[in-house]
Amino acid sequence: MTKSFAVTGFLKDYYIYLVLIVLVALLASANLDQFPLFERGNFLYKRNIINILRVSAPILVICGAFTLLMVSGYIDLSVGSAMSLSAVVYAMLALNGVPFLPAFALTVLVGVLLGAINGFLVVRMRITPVIATLITLSLYKGIALLLVEDGTSAIKSGGGLKMPGWFNSYGRSGALLDLPASVWVAIAVTLALIVIQKRGVLGKYAAATGGNPTAAKLSGIKTGRVVFGLYVLVGISAALAGIARSSFMSLGDPLSGDGMELTAILVVLLGGTAFSGGEGKVQRSFIGALIIMCLTIGMLTIVPAYTQTLVIGAALLLAAATNHLVSRKGGRK
Repeated sequence: MTKSFAVTGFLKDYYIYLVLIVLVALLASANLDQFPLFERGNFLYKRNIINILRVSAPILVICGAFTLLMVSGYIDLSVGSAMSLSAVVYAMLALNGVPFLPAFALTVLVGVLLGAINGFLVVRMRITPVIATLITLSLYKGIALLLVEDGTSAIKSGGGLKMPGWFNSYGRSGALLDLPASVWVAIAVTLALIVIQKRGVLGKYAAATGGNPTAAKLSGIKTGRVVFGLYVLVGISAALAGIARSSFMSLGDPLSGDGMELTAILVVLLGGTAFSGGEGKVQRSFIGALIIMCLTIGMLTIVPAYTQTLVIGAALLLAAATNHLVSRKGGRK
């Protein structure tokens, strides 16, 4: 019986890593010579891995903060629109001659503001998180669309204005080990949030708030401040994602974050975070994000277009169901 619990506990803790290993092994064994996306027809070729990580930078930088927010029992459906608005703002600043560091800092401040608005609506106005962030989803997306000139689809070079040479570097050029700065920022943010979740007050308070809000309040935890801070953290991560996407695409697209809220939710749930709050780990969500991107960029290159949505849905359903069954067994005494 003890051995059975030990095996189940192992599967519960490392299931997500096993899924990633199996998925990568399947893709590595496939013949990709006919797909120009993959150099040398090998999924594990260095340049292919770098390209996948470059494209994955936005969701990788979002998933950590989004995990902590969901652990606290709250959700943010506006994260994609906040990302789009941040991408547009960053491109506008660059196009109008603002240097990299000020443009970067100002865009992050925009993320702080957007997160603070969500926190205010949820904590101070006491609007249900789903309703509040649906409101700001439309609001932020509308502002992003308004900032783009009529007749154009994005903020980009043209009309006598040209993007500066450094604009692409953050999301494309190799800063270290051929990986761009956007990927390293995502890794750094994730590592910082792992430490915060394990040892920081914010991480512990987030789990307490999501696990039992009443008990958390009675124990002296300012749950409102915790939730407000987490919304600001998600806003910052959305701004960083917008910067990464804008730099990678060489423009500020007001629709670049469309669907990111759904991807973030799927990634976090795939990583084992409870939708009701109280349980979840940042590092598992990070692995979940890699799985989603491998599915999207790798396997879906092989699968016919008309079955791609079905493959994603089936894979996520299988992974979520297995994780749920393992978690239930692991919780029995």
